[in-house]
Amino acid sequence: MKRHLLLPILAISLTTSIQAAEFRAAVGKTDITPPLGYELWGYAAREKGAVAVLDPLYARALVLDDGTIRLALVTLDLGRTFGPAAMDRLRNRVRTSAGVQQVYFLASHTHSGPVIEDSYADNKLPPWESEALNKIGAAIEQAVQRMAPCRIGTGQGQTYIGYNRRTVQLDGSPKMLWRNPTKLLTSPVDPTVGVIRVDDMSGKPVAILVHYSCHAVVFGADNLRYSADFPGVMAKTVEDAFDNAPICFFLQGAPGDINPYFATTRLEEDADRMMKETGEQLGKEAVRVARSVSTKAPAKPSLKHALDVMNFPIRWDMEKTSAIAQAMPRSRSSERYLKSFSDPVSCPVMTLLINDEIALAGMPGEPFVEFAIDFRSRSPAKNSFLVGYANGYSAYFPTIRDAVIGGYGADSLTTRVEVGAGEAMVNHAIVSLYKMLGLLKPVPSR
Repeated sequence: MKRHLLLPILAISLTTSIQAAEFRAAVGKTDITPPLGYELWGYAAREKGAVAVLDPLYARALVLDDGTIRLALVTLDLGRTFGPAAMDRLRNRVRTSAGVQQVYFLASHTHSGPVIEDSYADNKLPPWESEALNKIGAAIEQAVQRMAPCRIGTGQGQTYIGYNRRTVQLDGSPKMLWRNPTKLLTSPVDPTVGVIRVDDMSGKPVAILVHYSCHAVVFGADNLRYSADFPGVMAKTVEDAFDNAPICFFLQGAPGDINPYFATTRLEEDADRMMKETGEQLGKEAVRVARSVSTKAPAKPSLKHALDVMNFPIRWDMEKTSAIAQAMPRSRSSERYLKSFSDPVSCPVMTLLINDEIALAGMPGEPFVEFAIDFRSRSPAKNSFLVGYANGYSAYFPTIRDAVIGGYGADSLTTRVEVGAGEAMVNHAIVSLYKMLGLLKPVPSR
């Protein structure tokens, strides 16, 4: 089998207008909280669906335009993004209705949102999904009507709200540390708080994007309420700190092995307070950084982007894996597990370069934190952010080293793709950025 086959589903836009165009932006926000009763994402131990709403689940849309390219970033207070066909239908809608050439979907990975599957029987979406996608489409279309010239800038800070839940013992074997309320030091972690601030031309923030790597799992399996978990509190903390109430977007980084200190806190142990304090701590640092950011209107605005599918062999023997899965107690969770295995595994890799200075790379699942650190250090762009749970979901992406050591998310059946797939996706994004910057050129013809 040919490995790492690249199937471009959107050509990279490498050209911009010769004449300097205006860099424009607009935002939208819509409540996508489902009705009660839907099964919740992330914990197999739950035996019933949502019984209440603690805080709303939102979709937030940022539309950017460089005078030639128009695209949208949509962040979701969900455990994962929608299925491929559902996302493509929305992309087709706004391409026709609003001239938006591409929509990138990024999920926060809250474990207190509804279950989402890649596909459903008879290709029929659950009613809440259809309604949510319609709302998101409308939010993008309405934002396009409000497009206005803007300024943009970035900043960086630090805070520690989480730890690496995989520890390596003296004999080299892995041990999972599922909770860490005493804040025991572990590594690697990435305390970096990255901020992208988009202002109107008067200097008032319109959008504040906050990047951080940490599982959104302060709540555990006993929580049966819809909640955005700590990213929701973080976003509200940021929005409330500015008089004109900009929209705050959470860009989930690479938290495949990172938990919040107070992970899976039981409700009887005051989980609501722990979740709120975690979100506020991240939010306060994001506010501090956002206030320090200096924004400017780019002299030569440009949006260069790609969404390439990389096909990887499945990691496990299909027959043995199927036999193990078939032996599981029958449940909706095990049925989804069986459906998730395919060979090859298709992974859409997002690369976005804003004004040749700000880079986002997206992986469709749960990358381990070292990938975020590695991408930031090797990217040719001045400000670089790796995001997980982007444009699809293919489970965990451990580093090669972690796959060898083992443990949950590293050698368990929660991984699907072959060892080395995470490194290959990061490398592909970095190569794409070099090409977008004109630093890697095609071989000249004779």
